Amino acid sequence: MQYVLTTRQMREADEDTMRTRGTPSLGLMERAGEALAAAAEKMGPKGDIVCVCGGGNNGGDGFVCARILAEKGRRVAAVCVADKFTSECRTNKEKFEKAGGEVFSVFPRRRFALAVDCLFGTGFRGEPEGKAGAAIDYINSVAPQVLSADIPSGVSGEGVAAKRAVRASETLCIGEYKTGVFLGDGLDFAGKASRADIGISLPGERAGYAFLTGREEVASLLPPRRRNTHKGTYGRAAIAAGSEKYTGAAYLAAAAALRSGCGYTSLLLPESILPHYLLKLPEVLISPLCEGGRVAFTEKNFQKLLPFDAVAFGMGSETSEDVFEGARYLLQTYTGRLILDADALNSLAKYGRGRLKEIFRDKRCDVLLTPHAKEFARFCEAEEMSAAGGTEAPRALAERLGCTVLLKGAATVISDGGKTTISVTGTPGQAKGGSGDVLSGLIAGLCAQGLSAFDGGRAGAWLAGRAAELAAEETEEYSLTASDEILYLSDAFLSLRG
Repeated sequence: MQYVLTTRQMREADEDTMRTRGTPSLGLMERAGEALAAAAEKMGPKGDIVCVCGGGNNGGDGFVCARILAEKGRRVAAVCVADKFTSECRTNKEKFEKAGGEVFSVFPRRRFALAVDCLFGTGFRGEPEGKAGAAIDYINSVAPQVLSADIPSGVSGEGVAAKRAVRASETLCIGEYKTGVFLGDGLDFAGKASRADIGISLPGERAGYAFLTGREEVASLLPPRRRNTHKGTYGRAAIAAGSEKYTGAAYLAAAAALRSGCGYTSLLLPESILPHYLLKLPEVLISPLCEGGRVAFTEKNFQKLLPFDAVAFGMGSETSEDVFEGARYLLQTYTGRLILDADALNSLAKYGRGRLKEIFRDKRCDVLLTPHAKEFARFCEAEEMSAAGGTEAPRALAERLGCTVLLKGAATVISDGGKTTISVTGTPGQAKGGSGDVLSGLIAGLCAQGLSAFDGGRAGAWLAGRAAELAAEETEEYSLTASDEILYLSDAFLSLRG
């Protein structure tokens, strides 16, 4: 399992390694510098290399890297504009100088084959100014390739980039992957991410660490398909969605559910828009959820959803008290896997404000919430939004409500309050209307086959992102649509075979 640690968790792991294994901080720094030097040689097998170092331990890693490269006969320049140093950084700066290396306090006016960025670590906050800002500009301009240590300088541990930040070709995470590399701006600035094991132990119970969901994990989650089966074997998924104002959401969700592998896909719609869907998806069972052109709640209407193994509700339904009452009824009555998306979330946030914990307390179903950032903000309490770390806010909401939260973004964070995972498949082409509807329908179909809300969420996020990547190879990101994503779900499933 590939863990992804916050700045705090990584600091605790460093301290635990030094305390329990007796490994001194200088020993860990030596190993980190060795790993950086090996990565630098691989990225820049020929030509001069410049290591740009700060005054912290990240800079110390850089001085070790520069010394080792020089000892191997590489032409290396070390640049440092820091005024203050940690004791470990100063020690390795002096070792580099004693070995014959020169540390420049001004930027050499020549080109290099590779720049190694060791300016700031994951503890960076704010905006780099003065010499630090100039150092970032120098790194970005002095070489065609940049290797960042741990995280690109100027990007915080939560993945927020300053106005001036290093754009790395590759980022080598020391010890474990860091959340800032995979969240927010980190995906744009980190380049290819890799990890160097330098013998850091992970203290205590590892269930608290986020982990990456990749191809192998998703392949292991899907239920095997035996030859001697029938459609009833693979579950029944219901999509309860749509309104006269938003007719496309229900179609996209149902079409994605069809591609998920579930046995039955049913689409329940406000009655007046139902004719628009006839024969558009011939494999889908279509029936009225209620009269009129938007969701109207009665127990009789929503009892139709209770027999299904999984229900996705809220896509394109418009925010209303009826949608709120429908979501509340399902939470208290339904016993399968319930995916609440879009207007179901907005309606709960608007009409259930201050009562959400009470509403979710008596739920009988396995619930997945699928908000994007703005929906998440509407749903959260202040302490959850201000929680440190890019994975901590969805974890806090999931823990408070006793459900699973899937926070959509450049990377997708899924947490059930205990386990937290990150999926990084996807493309900017998904930043268009309809992508979330595809995801909800796909997850509903996966959950109908027996996956939990947590596993269905992480498998669906990976598959939807992978389908978008494959589609974009044909359509380009500018032209990618949610419908293209659905067509390439089959290729995403095929890719699970390796």
